[in-house]
Amino acid sequence: MDLIEVLKRAEGKTLEFKRDLSSPDGVLKAVVAFANTAGGTLLIGVADKTRHVRGVSDPLDLEERVASLSSDGIAPRLVPEFEILPWRQTQVLALQVHPSPSRPHFLTREGPTGGVYVRVGSINRRAGAELIEELRRFARGEGLDEQPLPELDAEALDFRAASESFAPFRKLGRRDLEALRLVTEHQGRKVPTVGGMLLFGTDRERHFPDAWIQAGRFAGTDKTRILDRAEIRAVPVRGVEEAIAFVQKHAWHGAEIGAVRRRNRWNLPPAAVREAVINAVVHTDYAQRGAPIRLSIFDDRLEVENPGLLPFGLTLEDLPHGVSKLRNRVIGRTFQALGLIEQWGSGIQRMTAACRAAGLAAPVFEELATRFRVTIATTRVGPVVVEETDAAILESLGRGQGLATSAIARAIKLSSRATRTRLARLVGRGLVREIGTGPQDPRRRYFLAERGPA
Repeated sequence: MDLIEVLKRAEGKTLEFKRDLSSPDGVLKAVVAFANTAGGTLLIGVADKTRHVRGVSDPLDLEERVASLSSDGIAPRLVPEFEILPWRQTQVLALQVHPSPSRPHFLTREGPTGGVYVRVGSINRRAGAELIEELRRFARGEGLDEQPLPELDAEALDFRAASESFAPFRKLGRRDLEALRLVTEHQGRKVPTVGGMLLFGTDRERHFPDAWIQAGRFAGTDKTRILDRAEIRAVPVRGVEEAIAFVQKHAWHGAEIGAVRRRNRWNLPPAAVREAVINAVVHTDYAQRGAPIRLSIFDDRLEVENPGLLPFGLTLEDLPHGVSKLRNRVIGRTFQALGLIEQWGSGIQRMTAACRAAGLAAPVFEELATRFRVTIATTRVGPVVVEETDAAILESLGRGQGLATSAIARAIKLSSRATRTRLARLVGRGLVREIGTGPQDPRRRYFLAERGPA
């Protein structure tokens, strides 16, 4: 381990500094939290606020003490790896803790319900009952939304609503409900899963009263004054579209594209908004009670916040690299079948690319308490990026008449298939509007965003 490289980093989810072992409980809490969450490194001999290296006088004795404290004070038994790092005339003791397959670990003196800790940012947070149960499910390789609801039967699902959602793609059969794990076999009979009830339950709010989206448009940059609000309680497939429509209702303004013509655009890229909302629905911890998914629009940003930390083993630094762990497999599998998810792990990258293409900063991702937040700023930090071929499409639409895919393809001298791909990207960026009954409508037309019918 390179001590200088580690010292360049601030304390966070996978790094903590301790000046000494004067507070053994703090060290043990950090070890437990690292093991339960995403692993981490603890340096003893470094001041936590200043990162000044104080060193330790007898690292071998300290290593023995920490190993003994960990062995006796943590259950299931857990002992970190140790490394002594030289620093000028002294040494620093490094503890390396790996994500544990034996989660949840806890402090023995506080017990299995009060002594479980997880890492949230640079804080070791005591886990509540819901988070402890999620740790247990994770260790068993199970997901909440795959669990059966044995008190119900398969008729608790609204088959008509499910069929309507799948109608643009294929006809849904009763057997498909099992293939998607919307229903499962339990003691010889078919019952809905948690995911099935969340997606298409006839009485979903009674079982999951917080499974909805709270949307608000606020004046200024805080929540002092609300201008508009909506409670989106539709099934998630429709709820995603209603949430996106609410954002678009409040996210229109003018922008310059090119040197001659002034055109309007969304100040929030629709593709980025869509990914943020879908990620929130797919990755919410639906075992948490007390707060729904929240969508907040301010003058300078959009915040999309959902209950649930990142899945265990994942860090904020992993997200831009496409590393993904799916919390809700049933919801994720169904959203993929409905074309709402294209490829696992690519949503964050698409969100970031959409923001940068629109001249905005990359989205900011945070873990706050037991919730996860995505923030998309609306202040331009760079030019809107339009490739030469895309610029030709915009120019062909600049005459104000809606064009079909075939006409645009002739104008830019590409195949219809390649043109459709580019048009979909421009629609996602909010530069072009698609008017029609759906993606299969042969009569659909494309317009510049400010020219299309209201």
